[in-house]
Amino acid sequence: MRITTPTLLLDKRKALNNIGRMVQKAKENGVRLRPHFKTHQSAQVGAWFQEFGIDAITVSSVRMARYFANHGWKDIMIAFPANVLEMDDMNELATRVNLHLLAVNVETVEALSIGLKHPVQLWVKIDTGYRRTGVLANNHKELDRLLGQVKESGNLHFAGFVAHDGHTYKQTDIYAIQTIHNTSVYLLQLLRKRYKGQFPNLQLSIGDTPSCSILSDLSGVDEIRPGNFVFYDLTQQRIGSCGFDDIAVCMACPVVAKHPKRGEIIIYGGSVHFSKDALAQEDSSVLYGRVVELTNDGWTTPVNGIDLVSLSQEHGVVKASSRHFEKYHVGDIIGILPVHSCLTADLMRGYMSTEGAWLEHLSGVPRQELVLI
Repeated sequence: MRITTPTLLLDKRKALNNIGRMVQKAKENGVRLRPHFKTHQSAQVGAWFQEFGIDAITVSSVRMARYFANHGWKDIMIAFPANVLEMDDMNELATRVNLHLLAVNVETVEALSIGLKHPVQLWVKIDTGYRRTGVLANNHKELDRLLGQVKESGNLHFAGFVAHDGHTYKQTDIYAIQTIHNTSVYLLQLLRKRYKGQFPNLQLSIGDTPSCSILSDLSGVDEIRPGNFVFYDLTQQRIGSCGFDDIAVCMACPVVAKHPKRGEIIIYGGSVHFSKDALAQEDSSVLYGRVVELTNDGWTTPVNGIDLVSLSQEHGVVKASSRHFEKYHVGDIIGILPVHSCLTADLMRGYMSTEGAWLEHLSGVPRQELVLI
């Protein structure tokens, strides 16, 4: 494979191993795996999940839902508060897939009740501690109002409660992650107990990659929705969700300049390729990526003494020890593991597999190609 510009490499074998482990864990816990596809956003990668029997997915936008619907997926949850300005698009999707929507307030439910012309599954987002959005688990007054409005709607079928423990991403201690997960499951179970008389079939859905990767016991809910696990990244390795060998994506960037006095290698690869996500170090410095050595069939684990330490729009600055500095020359390709694979994949708009195949990403698909097929 010939690389001339920043390219996101994807190791299919590692991704399949990551998928297989999560599928097995879901089976062992008796929960449904509804993977979040916002990490890879690729029809070809999505097809790998189908090989493991996955038939229900999570996405983060109406556009993403349409993309995967166009590729044959029939059971899709948009795990983002429903945007009532996209009512026409949601109505179109509801004609051809089992569409699941999220609501966090009565106003949204009222608008959906009026605007939807086809049945959808409605989930209520619960804030179990992340404090991003959602109804607090103990706000029974608001929940009673919201669910009362759902019961009056002809096209809204209450599916259950959904939560996302995004605060596990700030942890590196397994016991802290376990406590966050247990608390969320407990709060969701209290809600099921309170409302199961009105909605006997309501489900509980939860999902974050750290909990689903690290914890062995995921019982107590009906569904898990991790997403980042398909690729993993340096953030997940720092948390303890994976090892370096599990990270399935790697940036390949051309070396464009060297500065011997500073021990710095300049690469073609900046924030428009990696994103600005960084990992804080003990000495208060930050890393934007870890350098690996590219091989014929992938890459090694990170090499000590050389790291991506700075990003501007197109430039990246790699700080290297004298030994590593001498290894690279202008025109070489350097491999770097990303801090956040989801954002890196979104920015790069496509993948080159280590087998030499090009895989698409939703960001690289023209909008006109996402119309109804």
